[in-house]
Order: sequence, then structure tokens, then C-alpha cells
Amino acid sequence: MSSQRPAFGRKHTEDLAAFVQASPTPYHAVATVAERLEGAGFRRVAETEKWGAEPGGRYVLRGGAVVAWFVPDGARPETPFRIVGAHTDSPNLRVKPRPDMGAQGWRQVAVEIYGGPLLNSWLDRDLGLAGRLTLRDGSTRLVATDRPLLRVPQLAIHLDRGVNDGLTLDKQRHLQPVWGLGDAQDGDLIGYLAERADLDPEDVVGWDLMTHDTQPPAFLGRDEELFACPRLDNLLSVHAGTAALAAAAARQDLTYIPVLAAFDHEENGSQSDTGAQGPLLGNVLSRSVHARGGGFEERQRALAASVCVSSDSGHAVHPNYAERHDPTHHPRANGGPILKTNVNQRYATDGTGRGVFAAACDTAGVPYQHFVSNNSMPCGTTIGPITSARHGITTVDVGVPILSMHSAREMSGADDPHLLAGALTAFLAA
Repeated sequence: MSSQRPAFGRKHTEDLAAFVQASPTPYHAVATVAERLEGAGFRRVAETEKWGAEPGGRYVLRGGAVVAWFVPDGARPETPFRIVGAHTDSPNLRVKPRPDMGAQGWRQVAVEIYGGPLLNSWLDRDLGLAGRLTLRDGSTRLVATDRPLLRVPQLAIHLDRGVNDGLTLDKQRHLQPVWGLGDAQDGDLIGYLAERADLDPEDVVGWDLMTHDTQPPAFLGRDEELFACPRLDNLLSVHAGTAALAAAAARQDLTYIPVLAAFDHEENGSQSDTGAQGPLLGNVLSRSVHARGGGFEERQRALAASVCVSSDSGHAVHPNYAERHDPTHHPRANGGPILKTNVNQRYATDGTGRGVFAAACDTAGVPYQHFVSNNSMPCGTTIGPITSARHGITTVDVGVPILSMHSAREMSGADDPHLLAGALTAFLAA
């Protein structure tokens, strides 16, 4: 590392690496968030119990989603919210209900494609398996392998001489990983994972399991100014939002109620009880108002004055494909977070939202950049438009520019995670 690189930025990104390593699935990610918030004085509340009005930090867990908020002293029922929205899920390969399969003497695992991954990035990687097991009594248990377990082997070039002219992968036939030798009946994947979790395999009745890259995060480049890591989209934002909420909760002069909402299932449309299109965030905000003595009128007043920053990874300009980007908008690594704009509402940003985020960046001393898609390329989307439309909250879409989005391993600037966290802290602590 160059002696001129800021130590505080490096420390933050090293902590991001630890966060990602501890969070191979959305279920692990929210558990990691909860652990960190508990350390900052937050406490978990159950959706099935009555909530109190006393000041302090609280959080709700549901599946792979978490909503956390901090009520400052003197907060009124109509006190507005400042919300950082993000998502915990990433594209990957997920285990099917009947996981054990095999062919030609190879033991394999049956998987389904989740989201929109760069499929070739999952080839010839040492993959782990993690997720949750559901027991007969309805409880769940987190499980994760701590070593490489699976591999999706690529076909040798000798058997496909034209592969370098264009690789075509059949999602059903070509992406089933191997994990040993034998036949399908020799597999017993669930039994293997149950034993690792100290469970009786007969007690396991359901599972939500997925693959993850086991290669650890790393700093790259001559001056280690780049950061390669799995699941940057979007654990980078979840990590930054968690740090920002904890920092805001330590302030004594809050005029808003800071909130972190990290949803699951963004990568396949957010339509679930833990996704941004579900009721979770709206329920939490409403119940927070009601716990402080408010009704419908106070709730509507609070939401009308609230702002959400939807933080999700964006595209840095690619040096080998610069023509795919808008010619006047080329976000660069370590240039600070990007403000995303799309006039067709694939992003929720408008002039008002830009002003709010620009003010937060100014307060934090953080530079920011602008992103729009090339007019000839379809634009992705985020939880931003969903949040804005569902709750009537002013929303602005931001993020860190990265390369290799939706790859098993993505890359950002090493300073950008810290810059984003600084901007989000200033936003929440306004």
C-alpha cells in the first residue's frame, strides 16, 4: 500500500471484507448486521409483539431482510424518517428441492439460476455452500461450509475448439456442479450439511441453500487502490448503511429518525414478503409512528417529509468497453459515489433527491459523480422506484461504481466504500 493512501479508508474496506466473508447468504448478512447493531446498543423487536415508545435503536429481522431504526430523544409522532435502502441478495446458483444427482460416475448437486449472474464467472471456481435449514418445529438454522465444496468444470478447449469465439452455456445442462465421485444416491447433500450444523438429518424438512465463491477478498494494483470481492452488489451498501446507522445513533442532535432497510430478492424483482415490494418497511414505519402515539395523520406527515437513499452498486466506465457507456458520463473508481438518473424511472432520482444527496456529500467532504445509461443500452433498476412509488417517499438512487457487476467476483476502488459510508452517515445524521 502506498504511504499516501488514507489509513481510515483502508480500515473501512478491510472491515467490509470481513463483513462479506461472514455473509455468504442474505440470511447470514442480516445476522451479521444484527450482531453489529447489537454492539451499537440496538435491540431486536419481534413483529408479533407490541412496540414501545422509548428512545433508542431497534431492528426487525425477517428471513434475509432487516429493518433497523433509531428513535432519538424528543422524537414526535410526525418526525420524518431518513432511510438508507439496500439489498442483501446477489446472483448465484441455488440448490433445488431434490439436490442429489449424478452422471458418469460424478456426484453432482442440482442447482437453479438465481437472478442474472454472469454465468461464465461461476465456472472453474472453488465454491462453498451456505444458507439455512428448516426443521420440523419450524425453526431455522444457519449453515455454511468453511472450505471449497463444489466446482462447475468447464469443457476443455480440445472438445470445443470454437469456445473462444463465443461460449454458450445451457443453464440446465452445463451448470450443475460436481462435489465428488459416485452416483446420485451416494450424494446425501442435506445429510452432510445437517451433520455440520449438529442436526439430525431426519429433522430437516426444508432448505434455502446457495453457492458462494470461497476466494477471499483482496486489494489489487500497484498501490492496492482496487478491491476485488464477491457480492459487492450489494453487501457493500449494506455494510456502509450499517456503519452509517450506528454512527448516526451516536449523535445527540438528530432531527430525523435514521433507518436502514436491507431487503432480499432485489435480483429477481423484489416481489416477496422480504423484498422491497412487500409490506415490511411500510409496516415498520407505521408501527414506529403509532408506538409514539401517532395515527394516520401523523404517519402521512412523517412520510411526506421523509427521504430515502437507495444505495446499490453501479457501473464504473470499463476501459475495454467504453463505447457501452454514455459518452459524457464515465464514473471512475475512487471518484466517490454515483448519483444514478434515468428519466424513465428505472432510477428514482430527481432534482430534489440530487440536492439532498449533494448536500450530504458536501457535509461529509465526499466527492460524487453522475451516472446515466447509454441511450442505446437497456437500463437496470433498483429498489429506489419501488420504494418511492409504494411509500410516497422522495427517493434518490446512488451507489459505488464497480466493474464485473453480477460476476462471482466484482471489483471497486478501494476508497469508494469508505466514501459512500461517509456520505450515508451525513445523510442519516442530518
